[in-house]
Amino acid sequence: MSKNTRADDKTKKTVLTVRIDEDLDQVLDDLRLKRGISKASVIRNFLEMAKYVIIDTGSIRSLDERDLIILKRKMFRKLLEEYEERDQMEFGIKLARFINDIARLQGRLDDLEYKLNLIEHLGFFRKKTDAEGYIIISNRFGPKKFIEAFTYKLINYDPDKKYDITFTEEQIEDSSRTKKSYMNTIQPVSRVATYYSYEFAKLDEKSKE
Repeated sequence: MSKNTRADDKTKKTVLTVRIDEDLDQVLDDLRLKRGISKASVIRNFLEMAKYVIIDTGSIRSLDERDLIILKRKMFRKLLEEYEERDQMEFGIKLARFINDIARLQGRLDDLEYKLNLIEHLGFFRKKTDAEGYIIISNRFGPKKFIEAFTYKLINYDPDKKYDITFTEEQIEDSSRTKKSYMNTIQPVSRVATYYSYEFAKLDEKSKE
């Protein structure tokens, strides 16, 4: 492999020359044709993943060296739906902690844009915001309570900010006090059909640039 660096008008770029076998070259050609992009773009997309995951010959790992598996999103959601709402919320909190741990390791715990990019590259859901900066999360990511807990702790990562796992649908309906606390804490807003959004989950203008 050889490498040389050149400067253009905006930023420095590095040109890599890598020898690969014919089988891998054919795979890249097939992907190029299937996606309608150049081979360079295919390779660049794979290299871009190095910002978010570690890919070895025999494994895929997170940037904090935890082993990962590939799971269909539909199957992931179906597995979550088997749990009670409180368990869904607990899992959402743990998954948010996982994302925050990686962001902390990279020195980007406060960088919501980075965390959303990480989430997208790990295959959880696509990074989407509306015109006002609200983060909109597809309901295909998982059950409502799981997404609420995940989003809350993703942004409110301070250990002192607890997510209340009593915010079940039944408890909210039965208790006006719980409902008031839920509305003040989670602040659900209706932005786009089949997506979840929350008042606390927004990207500011600087982050969107």
